[in-house]
Amino acid sequence: MFSQRLASYVLIFLVLGFYPWVLLLTWAAAFYLTFIESRQQHFDRLRTLWWMLLVFFTHFIGYLVLRGWVLYKRPHAT
Repeated sequence: MFSQRLASYVLIFLVLGFYPWVLLLTWAAAFYLTFIESRQQHFDRLRTLWWMLLVFFTHFIGYLVLRGWVLYKRPHAT
């Protein structure tokens, strides 16, 4: 029953093209933070585009993956 209600809400977003402003604001924040992080890591344009597209399609999950990947790739201070 819960999944049917959730599916109907998502369908309304797709059909009407209306998204809550909070959802759009958090998506824009994740997109901006991804751009800043890719600049700090000195990624080339293709890698930056790849991360931006991942965040575009997956929202904050993609951003959390980026943060985890950067944390993993950073040299560990001893």
